Amino acid sequence: MYILIVSLLFAAAMGGPVAFFYAGKRSRKRGKLALAVNLVSFVAVFLLAVVFLFGRTVIGAPVDSGTSDLALAAAFIGAALVTGLCSIGTGIAVSSTAAAAIGAISENENNFGKAMIFVAMAEGIAIYGLLISFMILGRV
Repeated sequence: MYILIVSLLFAAAMGGPVAFFYAGKRSRKRGKLALAVNLVSFVAVFLLAVVFLFGRTVIGAPVDSGTSDLALAAAFIGAALVTGLCSIGTGIAVSSTAAAAIGAISENENNFGKAMIFVAMAEGIAIYGLLISFMILGRV
């Protein structure tokens, strides 16, 4: 039952942008509708994930000395946030630096090495995010 609900919410989340980008004339109203569908679907899927994570309580289960479910969940959420936010930052940085690099290379081909250094520095943000997420998951 839960899998059906999650799959329907996921389909709704993917249907918003697909309808926006592939259905004829683009308008602000359609863009706002796609954004609203994505936000509502994301919140619903996130709440269902929290229910799945914390909804299972076992009465009389032995207490282990390892990490608790809350600490494990916080580690996974932290690793996901680090990876996701660093990827978003990388996308923003690469979009501006790559456009500037292409412009610089088109004016003077000798600027290729200098331009690629700046693009590679922007890519480093994602690598640092992955390293931090691996460090977080390594401690779990």
